[in-house]
Amino acid sequence: MINKRALVTAVAASTLAMTGFAKAEVKVGFLGGFTGGIESLTPPIFEGAQLAVEQVNEQGGILDGQTLVMPSGDTTCSDASAASNAADRMVNSENVTAIVGALCTGATIAAANNAAIPGGVLMVSPASTAPAVSELDDNDLVFRTVPSDAFQGEILAKLLLEKGIDAVAVTYVNNDYGQGLSDAFSAAFEAGGGEITENLAHEDNRADYRSELGSLSVSGVDTLVVLAYADTSGQTVLRQAYESGMFTQYVGADGMVGDSLIEAIGADVLDGMIATRPGSPDLPGTDIFIEAAEAADLDPSAVFAAQAYDAAFLIALAIEQNGSAEREGLSEALRSVSSAPGEVILPGEWEKAVELIAAGTEINYEGASGSHEFDDNGDVPGVVVEMAVEDGTFTSKGQVDL
Repeated sequence: MINKRALVTAVAASTLAMTGFAKAEVKVGFLGGFTGGIESLTPPIFEGAQLAVEQVNEQGGILDGQTLVMPSGDTTCSDASAASNAADRMVNSENVTAIVGALCTGATIAAANNAAIPGGVLMVSPASTAPAVSELDDNDLVFRTVPSDAFQGEILAKLLLEKGIDAVAVTYVNNDYGQGLSDAFSAAFEAGGGEITENLAHEDNRADYRSELGSLSVSGVDTLVVLAYADTSGQTVLRQAYESGMFTQYVGADGMVGDSLIEAIGADVLDGMIATRPGSPDLPGTDIFIEAAEAADLDPSAVFAAQAYDAAFLIALAIEQNGSAEREGLSEALRSVSSAPGEVILPGEWEKAVELIAAGTEINYEGASGSHEFDDNGDVPGVVVEMAVEDGTFTSKGQVDL
C-alpha cells in the first residue's frame, strides 16, 4: 500500500524543485481572550500552546523542516464581533492551516460559525467547556481537549453535597458558558437532594450587581455559587457580596480560578473558597509536561495550560500526518493521531512521531492532559479537580470522580 504522507511529500518536493520556491513556514493560529473576562488566565494558556510549537521547531520542524509559527488574535472573550473578526483574519489573511482556540465558549462559537467552518479550518479549543459546543453543525472541524461542562457541573454538585452544603444560591454570567454550566450544576445538585434557593443570570462587565445579590440573599442561605469570570463580573459579584455581608461561603468553577481574583478581593476574604476546574490525570504524559513547562518557566498547573499544549501538539501531529499544510483532510488526520491503535507518542516526542509517520506507522498521542479519544462531536472525557483558596492562592485538592 502506498504511504499517503510519503506520496504527498514526494509530489510536493517535485513541485518545489520545479518552481524553485519553498514555503518556509506553516501557520497555526491562536485565538484567546487577551483582554476581557479572562485576560489574566489567557497568557499561560497561550504559553502552553507556544511550548508545543517550540518543541516542534527545536526537533527539526514540520513537513520536512518548515517552521511552525503561531500568530494570535484577541477575541475579548465576550464580544462575538471581535471573535469573528479575529478568526476572519486568521482564516483569510494569515491563511492558517488550523486554530488553537478559542477559549471562551461564545468566542469559539462565533469564530467557528463566521470564519472557521466556512473556510474549512480545523479548530481545537483547550478551554471552551459549554455543552453548546457539542451542538455545532461544524463539518467535523471543531474539537476540544477539555471536557464539557455537562461533566464539570455534575462534579461541582457532587463535591458540594459531599461537603454537607445542601442549599445554595446561584448566579451565572448570561452567555453559553454560564448558562450551560448552571444548567448542568443545578440539575445534578437538585437530583442529589440539594436545594437551589435562587438562580439568577447576570450580564458581564457591569459595575453594580447589588440588585441581583439582594434577590439571591433573601432566603438567608450561606453559600453563593458564582459561575462567571475572574476578571470581570465574577470578581465584582464576589466583592459586592462580601461588602454587603450577604454570604459566608463562596463557590466557583474554572472561569473563576485565577489568583488575580484573590489579589483583587483579598486572601482573607476568599480563604476557603471552593471551586472546580478541568485537570490532568496521573499519567506519564502529565509528568513529562510538568517537567518541560517548568524548564520553560511556565506554571504547569495554570488553568488550561496543559490542554492548550495538547491542542497545539495534536494539530502539529495532524498536519504532519496529513502530509501538507492544506486544510482538507486535517480533521480525519487529527482523529487518526489521537486514537488507538498506534504507537504511543508522549508530550515532546515530536522527532519520534515524525519518523513513525514517515514510515507509515500509526501513532496515538497520550498528552499532558490525558488521552484524547474524540467522540463524534469532537469531545473528550476528562478529569475535574477540586480547588480551594489556601494561603492566598488556589490550591489543587485532587481529582473528583462521579
